[in-house]
Amino acid sequence: MTERKVLVIEPDCRRAQSWQNILRRLAYQPVVVADITAIDWPEPKQLDWLAVLYGAGDASAIEHIAERLRSYGVVLPLVCASDEAANGAASTAGDSLPRLQLELPIRQPQLTSILKRCEALRTASTPVRPLKFHPIGRSAPMAEIHRLIHQVASFDSNVLILGESGTGKEMVARHLHELSGRAAHSFVPVNCGAIPADLLESELFGHEKGAFTGALCARQGRFEYAEGGTIFLDEIGDMSLAMQVKLLRVLQEGTFERVGSNRTVQCNVRIIAATHRDLEALIAEGKFREDLFYRLNVFPIVLPPLRDRIEDMPVLIHHLLERNARIAARIELTPAAVAALSRCRWPGNVRELSNLLERLCILHPGARVDVEQLPDRYRPAGSAPTVRERQPSMLLATQPAQPEALPRDGLDLRDHLSGIEVAIIRRALMEAGGTVAEAARLLKMQRTTLVEKLKKYQLSAADC
Repeated sequence: MTERKVLVIEPDCRRAQSWQNILRRLAYQPVVVADITAIDWPEPKQLDWLAVLYGAGDASAIEHIAERLRSYGVVLPLVCASDEAANGAASTAGDSLPRLQLELPIRQPQLTSILKRCEALRTASTPVRPLKFHPIGRSAPMAEIHRLIHQVASFDSNVLILGESGTGKEMVARHLHELSGRAAHSFVPVNCGAIPADLLESELFGHEKGAFTGALCARQGRFEYAEGGTIFLDEIGDMSLAMQVKLLRVLQEGTFERVGSNRTVQCNVRIIAATHRDLEALIAEGKFREDLFYRLNVFPIVLPPLRDRIEDMPVLIHHLLERNARIAARIELTPAAVAALSRCRWPGNVRELSNLLERLCILHPGARVDVEQLPDRYRPAGSAPTVRERQPSMLLATQPAQPEALPRDGLDLRDHLSGIEVAIIRRALMEAGGTVAEAARLLKMQRTTLVEKLKKYQLSAADC
């Protein structure tokens, strides 16, 4: 639980100091005020108090506090440590909030017990949000990643997520957001490498009408959409030096201006950045600002590649197959197939594994997939070749392959044929070394026809 703050209302200076000393000794964070007029009420979604402890106060003052707390929609315990008369006056106040009695003089064991009860009441009254995103894995490297995530989630510190492409950096960023106090607000992802450099400033900070050709109306930027929440700057290493200067100002001052405006906008946004590139090497080459690196690198999290946590392979496969069940009938991998996949290097990491399993679900819906059904590159060397492999090339076969047995509940023929077409196109590109013209020749079709099919199936020659 992250709410460790205790609001203490105590006009007596000496006793207020005693409250501070004892609460800090018990690892709580005291917020001490002399009376209710000195309370700095936070925004409703940022209320992180554990309890309100008052040492003196009349019934009207206590009722005012109770009414204010009810408006927040939370059940916050009221702990009374004043004299008996005040306690009697308070007994009719805050009827919808739990009230606890603390006898004076202050004794540490009793206070500890009271605060433990407050924690239980506060936890029971706070609805638990189901987590939609969480990194999968139980290996030692992933256990360390989970520890770091939970350690930093409750803070607003900038986080820099490092790791190879396909390791799940955005998944970690979303998980951090869900565990943070900003989870009720937006999570806004921005791929800095996918947006042209001359448009990135407008994308991040917005623009005013007429700021440039085509700016027909004012537009909010991603930072404004993320107000109160989290902005995820993916591929931060691809950001231009000019844009890095503008981002540095946001990090330092929490302000920015829309393109075409001189009005300063305040922002309350947590920044999580990620990259697969070596930022320190980019600094040495003069391509990344050192001061921006240190601003972003407050809390680094380095994700391990899949080959360094191969013991997570079975649980990853199970999770990804469950997710792919919406595409086609769920498949099952034999232990031999899982063992074969565990021996691969996985340069594309979890993304590559996910794509492979999706392909297998399309090609073999509802089937039990063994080593022989895996693509060539994922089978161990020396494994028995299939009938199709004995031919000079799968692409040159003139006889159609015998159909597999249909699954019990049937299959969608259109999706099944599309999956076969995707697999053949991938194989052609692989044999052609990624050259589209050569792959088109192997497939006996026009290059433009193959390009259209690549667009249709969202394939890239570089990925095959």
